[in-house]
Amino acid sequence: MNASILMLIAIFFPILFGAVLLLMPEFSSRGRLLSVTGTGLVLTGVLVMAALGTARTDLLLLHLGDKLELYFCLDDLGRLFTLIVTIVWILAGFYSFEYMRHEKEEKRYFGFYLMVFGVLSALGFAGNIVTFYLFYELLTLLSMPLVLHTKTKEAVMGGLKYLFYSLCGAYMVLMGLFFLNRYAATFQFTAGGALHEELAAGHEKTLLVIVFFMILGFGVKAGMFPLHAWLPTAHPVAPAPASAALSGVIVKAGVLGVIRTVYFLFGASFIRGTWVQTAWISLTLITILMGSMLAYREKVLKKRLAYSTVSQVSYILFGLALLEPTAMTGALLHVVFHAWIKAALFLSAGAIIYKTGKTRTDELTGIGKEMPVTIWCYTIASLALIGIPPASGFISKWYLALGALSSDTGLFTWLGPAVLLLSALLTAGYLLPVTLKGFLPGVDFNYAGLQKREPDLWMLIPIVILAAFSLLFGIFPNPLTEFIRGIVSAVL
Repeated sequence: MNASILMLIAIFFPILFGAVLLLMPEFSSRGRLLSVTGTGLVLTGVLVMAALGTARTDLLLLHLGDKLELYFCLDDLGRLFTLIVTIVWILAGFYSFEYMRHEKEEKRYFGFYLMVFGVLSALGFAGNIVTFYLFYELLTLLSMPLVLHTKTKEAVMGGLKYLFYSLCGAYMVLMGLFFLNRYAATFQFTAGGALHEELAAGHEKTLLVIVFFMILGFGVKAGMFPLHAWLPTAHPVAPAPASAALSGVIVKAGVLGVIRTVYFLFGASFIRGTWVQTAWISLTLITILMGSMLAYREKVLKKRLAYSTVSQVSYILFGLALLEPTAMTGALLHVVFHAWIKAALFLSAGAIIYKTGKTRTDELTGIGKEMPVTIWCYTIASLALIGIPPASGFISKWYLALGALSSDTGLFTWLGPAVLLLSALLTAGYLLPVTLKGFLPGVDFNYAGLQKREPDLWMLIPIVILAAFSLLFGIFPNPLTEFIRGIVSAVL
């Protein structure tokens, strides 16, 4: 099959499949719904993996005017993002088969879940900022129903907050595109930047303001301070597999937008040493520390993990903001590792809630005796997020620290690693008590009422796979590291 056609099918098949699922009448049995949904997930996964296996392909689908093109082009950065999406989305999708049993409107949930899968793939395949922006907006609209699925007051407010913040961020990006149109040679993603030297000459101050607003705009989806408040509101109210998808993948759409803006439109050299870089690094460090401290104080498990995402995604943004090869390598490694780790943590939290109904960390004393496999997976993912070797998080944070020490960023060369270390200690403080109290409840604990509560294999296998990834990618990081270095060398 032609590579361009395969790319289009991989994008639009799940979108159309999900839309048809939404429009279909109610299924006569839950088994038929799951069979149809499972077929859609597997076929989409096969199509996407086949598209990722093709050579670099350029596809101009629509030409709407000067620079306004619906254009797809698969590069290595897009391959990396789309591969992460595919793995997490399929695992969380099959996990949903059991978890969503106690939720209503399953057909609606699975319909939107499949559509978002296609939109995320389109972001990875996007070859210019116009195409990226169109699907980025569509991502917000189609993922919001996953947030407000339960339709409780808290869920509706969380969904609306997610919508409001995301649209505000998208409009910042759109404003930047209006100005960028005057000074860019092309809207296509170009390694090293796409600014037109002659047109940009003399307008550097204006362009710095533009790039800063675009970083802030995409930073909304990535949970960067000061527009991060949607994330700890939306994650706890969404079903656990949707929270895993939001935290592990959807926030990375904002990260991908930042990378495309800084490294493929403006160019790293354009903002290196400017006030934009200083402000950007400052915001990421504030977010890292703030998110960790809020997570440490939070007692609701899913909300604690949401604050953790605020902090951990800004590790990625910090590495990108340093504009240094080693730091960028660490940032892209953390994009991958955080996806496995946080998906594993949210799915573990969902299993606990599903089997026990307990949502607060202070209610989980002895949970390790009831759900040993789940809590061991939670522990492995926690150690990886803290950065304990040989788990994967250690590798990415090591590169981030080395990159900061090697960067020519003055105060931030030592302040950055110091904040990363403090955040790691706080991460241990808010994740490991669940493990310690879960397996070591103390001599006064009443063991009489304990019973085994492990979830069934539909839920347990994805958790085990993601926890295994969190460990194995730290033990065998070299193939991924070399692939990422190739991406970095093209833009720095």
